[in-house]
Amino acid sequence: MIQSFRINIHHKPRERRIMNAILALATGILTLTYPTFLYLIAAGYLVALGLVFMYAKTPPVIAAIPVLTGLLIFAFPELIPITFAVFLGFFGLILLMTFSLSIMGFLTLLIAILIIMNPDSVAYFIAAFLLLYGISNLIELFQNRNINGGNNGQEVIIE
Repeated sequence: MIQSFRINIHHKPRERRIMNAILALATGILTLTYPTFLYLIAAGYLVALGLVFMYAKTPPVIAAIPVLTGLLIFAFPELIPITFAVFLGFFGLILLMTFSLSIMGFLTLLIAILIIMNPDSVAYFIAAFLLLYGISNLIELFQNRNINGGNNGQEVIIE
């Protein structure tokens, strides 16, 4: 006789998800509005994202990636296409590995490839990623709130 137990507790605080979504949406709108200030907007977003990750007690390696990428963009603004494409590549792989946003992971990798293929339109690709990411976070947040009905995203399954 085989018995299997699976306990799955998601530690994604609601506040972090809301902050992440609002940060992405605001940065996407700023990028579309002011594409000439892309290096300041993108670098500021990445540093802020790293700080949100640190606040959410994400592993230090994952939290350091956006901070280092943002600092690299501040130091070398001409490297925005390559630097942001590499960041999106890592971020897309992380999204694919978590399986919670697998479609968003594929879209992130696709946007990273498009940035490398067409670096002249990097501002629009970054804005598209940020808007897609922010909207998908908000949709998932509201779906989880309606499905879970108040258990804060924690589910315990015992089979």
